[in-house]
Amino acid sequence: MIKRVNEMEIELKERMREGKGKVEIRHLFNEKTELKGHCRLLGRVSIEQGASIGLHPHEQEEEIYYILKGRARVIDTIDGRDESYEAGPGDAILTGNGNRHSIENIGEEPLEFMAVILTY
Repeated sequence: MIKRVNEMEIELKERMREGKGKVEIRHLFNEKTELKGHCRLLGRVSIEQGASIGLHPHEQEEEIYYILKGRARVIDTIDGRDESYEAGPGDAILTGNGNRHSIENIGEEPLEFMAVILTY
């Protein structure tokens, strides 16, 4: 099955998860009607300069970010401890098992990454 870029649903969110600015999610496939696996999200995310997705937990699921373009500041909260670091193209981030994370565009271009949420 091939799905052309113009057939993909685009979702725009303001202040996603209490973050800043605008976030665009291009859903590659509809998780309810096109995918059979335990996947809650499969998308390409674009965050404008200075915008972010706020700190949020992942209970009974895990989320993977794969950075395609731009510079990010990521906060991972593991066992109650916040860890902050920068990430860029080629870096992958994994959060789950009840832990929280956030991501912010700290670069001068849009931050683009693949996001996958797997449930268990």
